[in-house]
Amino acid sequence: MLERAMTGRFPGLRSVSALALLALAGAGIAKPARAETLTVGIGTQDTTTNTATVGVVIRQLKLLEKYLPKTGKYAGTTIQLDWQNFTSGPPVTNGMMAGKLQFGAMGDYPLVVNGATFQNNPESRSRLIAVAAYNLDGSGNGIVVNKASEYFSFEDLKGKVVSVPFGSAAHGMVLKALQDKGYPATYFRLVSQSPEVGSTNLQEQKIDAHADFVPFAELLPFRGFARKVFDGVETNLPTWHGVVVRSDFADRYPEIVEAYLKAVLDADAWVKADPKRAAEQITAWTGTDKEVVYIFLGPGGIMTLDPTIKPQLVEAAREDVKVLQRLDRIKAFDVGPWVDEGPLRKVFAERGLDYAQQRASTANYEVRGEDTYCKRPITEPRKAGEIWVKGGAIQPYASAACTLGALNEMKSKGQAVDVAYVFDSVRGVKLFAREAFYVVDGKGGIAPFLLKQDAEAAARGGGTVMPYDEALKAAVTGG
Repeated sequence: MLERAMTGRFPGLRSVSALALLALAGAGIAKPARAETLTVGIGTQDTTTNTATVGVVIRQLKLLEKYLPKTGKYAGTTIQLDWQNFTSGPPVTNGMMAGKLQFGAMGDYPLVVNGATFQNNPESRSRLIAVAAYNLDGSGNGIVVNKASEYFSFEDLKGKVVSVPFGSAAHGMVLKALQDKGYPATYFRLVSQSPEVGSTNLQEQKIDAHADFVPFAELLPFRGFARKVFDGVETNLPTWHGVVVRSDFADRYPEIVEAYLKAVLDADAWVKADPKRAAEQITAWTGTDKEVVYIFLGPGGIMTLDPTIKPQLVEAAREDVKVLQRLDRIKAFDVGPWVDEGPLRKVFAERGLDYAQQRASTANYEVRGEDTYCKRPITEPRKAGEIWVKGGAIQPYASAACTLGALNEMKSKGQAVDVAYVFDSVRGVKLFAREAFYVVDGKGGIAPFLLKQDAEAAARGGGTVMPYDEALKAAVTGG
């Protein structure tokens, strides 16, 4: 929403304050003061963990207020922030098209649809100005089934009822997966359901599967009633969330766009400075379990926090366009002119940061420290593990075997644990230890896997596939 509310109206003047009126009465020559309110609408998704640092963290910590301009053309102007929360991206685009929102945060496919929709708008275009978080391998979106079902793969869902929020990043993932596999759109019965409705229906077994975006493909298994059978990594296409802005607003108020981007940098730094605290705070604000927030945004998390617009993500957006065009969801859309790195480059330069260097890097911040169980430092973060001690700290371990061994030791001492994390042995994706499949080789080697088929393939080289409980029993001395 972009509105100017003038106060103290006086004949012949746009806006005059009470003090200015007195001055006019006394001298007849005083310049009238302007008093106005500029309302800036920001559309975000609080429960979509990927957007935390471009939405809920900024709002709750009031990071944007610190940077809003107050001088020059903004003197005497009150900037009012109108934060609007949505459960998926398409309503954000609707709000932006209606002029009620100037900024919007959403996932990759909705972002592309946003840009394509705005290209036919006579009043304004949209511009991609920042990334919120990404996973270059595509993890984050996924398909889950009820844990009581007999489904373990995408193919098991043939002819079944699968729900997904239509128009979402997860919807795009499903469409691409069908195209990649050469399956028709009728391979299963795809119905549109919001994350909340789909989650409830899956738990009550009213549907066979639910496809969703961050954090639901991890959240539902964490809550104990779902099992993941397909992960976005299988599409071999990056997944990410970003921020778009209306071009008419950006052209008129570039200082506010820059202020917003400064707040995004602050929010990233706040999460990384103390990820445990950040997870707990985001949980308090959104209701998403802290353990789930941490698996996405903590060290080595599924998502990498980085606002720079990387070439790999731009190329992924071009692939998204092709997927949507094949389904006649959008017409031609040129991603290149839609990307606007200028404001973010300026903010980086003002802070003495090297935008080009960070844009070229795909490094995440990683698990580190000393393993107190296996008595050695962590040298290979993506083979490490972590245990969140109930009511205590998050302890790092050097390997999956060490992590499970430490869990056994804690159990024997009666020490309660919130959750344990390990990393997929092939893809390096962070996993909940209890949701992983393990290959145990009988020599102390324990390798976790996200997908059952990956574990079975690895076991053919030697070892036995085990679920979490059996792998835990096999972890006696660590390794």
